[in-house]
Amino acid sequence: MKVNTQSVNFSADRKLIDFIQRRMDKLDLFYDKIIQSDVYLKVENTSDKENKVFEAKVRVPGDSFIVKKQCKTFEEGADVAIASLERQIKKRKQKLRARTKA
Repeated sequence: MKVNTQSVNFSADRKLIDFIQRRMDKLDLFYDKIIQSDVYLKVENTSDKENKVFEAKVRVPGDSFIVKKQCKTFEEGADVAIASLERQIKKRKQKLRARTKA
């Protein structure tokens, strides 16, 4: 799956982009009809340590999932956000199965 990664007001290094790509690729294991995924990385200008914002938008046929997490590191934000996306995708897949059986 192609992941469009955009970093706002800074340039993300290759290691971070590759990490996000590998984590997002795991979503294909749960649902193979993902059309597009966009990731936005932002750094909030605050004194708070949790100033890294990871936002992911995943589009599937007929729906889209958006998750936004704020953490200390982008890697931590990616892990938490992608785990949330996994739950949402699994729930959608179960609903689709229930409709086809009914």
